[in-house]
Amino acid sequence: MLTGSMEDYLEMIYQLAQEKGIVRVSDLAAALGVRPSSATRMVRKLCARGLVHCRKYRDITLTPAGEKLGRFLLWRDRLLKEFLLVLGVENGVAEQVEGIEHFITPATMRFIRDLVDFLREHPGSWAAFRSYRKCPRYPDDVEFLGFW
Repeated sequence: MLTGSMEDYLEMIYQLAQEKGIVRVSDLAAALGVRPSSATRMVRKLCARGLVHCRKYRDITLTPAGEKLGRFLLWRDRLLKEFLLVLGVENGVAEQVEGIEHFITPATMRFIRDLVDFLREHPGSWAAFRSYRKCPRYPDDVEFLGFW
């Protein structure tokens, strides 16, 4: 099991490798908004888990297992963002995805993937749902309870 922080680093290493071809600790630290020393410590942890190859003063490269997991983590992040946007969430999408992505199960991700694909292929279904949602049936429970 990886921690949420490990997942964030691995996802960013994968993304930087796709964009730039090479990944340096300085680039990783800048992309994540952390100190290079923090990035170095995490890269060592990922190296110990067999997800990246790291040598002092060299680029960071993904192992086959790291590349596979990194691809999944980036896909998960992008799909969750797309899902929230499809739902009509306008504010704080990235922050909400960050809160969700480390706890969601692969089975739930497959369900969300299928739902997003379905809504893309059947836009009329989404319009019908939005119309249904606007119909007054119940008090808005969240606002009614005064939570937000």
